[in-house]
Amino acid sequence: MAMIVHFIGRDGTTSSVVADDGARLLDVAQADGQPLEGTCEGDLACATCHVIVDAADFARLPPATEDEEDMLDLASNATRTSRLACQIRLTAALDGLTVRMPG
Repeated sequence: MAMIVHFIGRDGTTSSVVADDGARLLDVAQADGQPLEGTCEGDLACATCHVIVDAADFARLPPATEDEEDMLDLASNATRTSRLACQIRLTAALDGLTVRMPG
């Protein structure tokens, strides 16, 4: 099943893309040209895929693990709704998810 994900760039431009069920948000963002490195390739050893989830969507995500929370402590411009894109698997429940690239 396909779903839509909305990315808001650092400059405020919005990009809406189709994503497959089960895809990692990091992979979808990189395919869309978003500036997320994902240096550790999802091993929770960096915070280079830090995104800010829209407050209205944040509660729809599964809670972050303690390891993810530890990595978010190292992320620049982290907010209350920050997450690591490598740790978000897209499901039908997340259709319409909006994430912002941190400044």
